[in-house]
Amino acid sequence: MYFFYFDESGSRDPSAGTAEKPKDHLYVLLAVGMYEGQWRPFETEISGLKLELADRLSRRGKGRFELADCEVKSNWVRIPGEREKRSRFLHGLPAGDLTRLTDAYFDQVARRHTVIIASVVDKRFLHDGMTHEALHMTAYEFLLERIQHYMRQYHPKHRALIVMDDTSRQLNRAVAMKHASFQRAGNRNMTFPAIVEYPFFTRSELSNGVQLADLLAYSVYRAFKDEDVGYPYFEKVLGNFYRRPQGTALDGLKVWPDRSPLSGLATQAWDSLQREPHRLEGQ
Repeated sequence: MYFFYFDESGSRDPSAGTAEKPKDHLYVLLAVGMYEGQWRPFETEISGLKLELADRLSRRGKGRFELADCEVKSNWVRIPGEREKRSRFLHGLPAGDLTRLTDAYFDQVARRHTVIIASVVDKRFLHDGMTHEALHMTAYEFLLERIQHYMRQYHPKHRALIVMDDTSRQLNRAVAMKHASFQRAGNRNMTFPAIVEYPFFTRSELSNGVQLADLLAYSVYRAFKDEDVGYPYFEKVLGNFYRRPQGTALDGLKVWPDRSPLSGLATQAWDSLQREPHRLEGQ
């Protein structure tokens, strides 16, 4: 069994605004896949570090924390005001410990032999009438297709379980119904025999895997927002994006719509990996 943890970065609002009043034009939905046998060491290391830091805060009189109080989110890590409002745990950590915790997540990407698959939506090129739900569903469908390809090519005897953040009842239901329709009849391109029956929805504070997906989604968002594939946290995990055997592209990095000029960034990312062949070993 493979667990694929999903999370997003950017707004689901399909509008990119106007020239006078621009809005955020990017939306990223990302999945990070991990073999079931890697889950326990991943969980042990991340939760162990959280408990160590929580104990240190407790000894300094900063309060007591359970693991569910130690959630890591990219915007809380990056924005001091958000940390102060939303997380006593992260707000109480010295800068060095905060960096240590963030780096620990990113270090697990290679250590647990994970695979990354991401949809990058450039809302400047969407057709009129797109809704926030349709935007999310399209990105979700792209990810399912690539997860099916990955499982068939690399792990044909295994199945994939989708684990998602429990965001809202309406969106959860829509995703589950779309997922069920794919299971019954596939989509216009393929069927999905490697993907199990329904996605599993969980609160993000209870899942280190979903928190990892959140951090990774922001790293992709930031690289494409700045149009800089050298963004350190993105560059660090490039070698773990899905690609076909003997492939010539990062198949796990989908930019949509195809006419978006950001498609060239995915090519740049592949070219940067080509210059470091040791990072292209296996999946």
